[in-house]
Amino acid sequence: MGRVIALLLLLIPGIISGYGIKLMRDMLFGKLQAPFPYLWMQFLSGLIFFVLGLGFIAGFILHRDRKRNQVQERFKLKKR
Repeated sequence: MGRVIALLLLLIPGIISGYGIKLMRDMLFGKLQAPFPYLWMQFLSGLIFFVLGLGFIAGFILHRDRKRNQVQERFKLKKR
């Protein structure tokens, strides 16, 4: 059950990142999507979606690897 929840946690940001890539690609080809009045606003929203989705996935993987002690020395948390 835990693996299914983890898959869903990674699937949703992955879809958001994919939608961000689609918005940026559509802006490059000059296709304006419905909720955006300007092409530059569409590109900026796509970039934000992509960065947030990718950042969540990267943080999730880093957190998992830290728990399993599989990261390099520079990524380990320092104890105070």
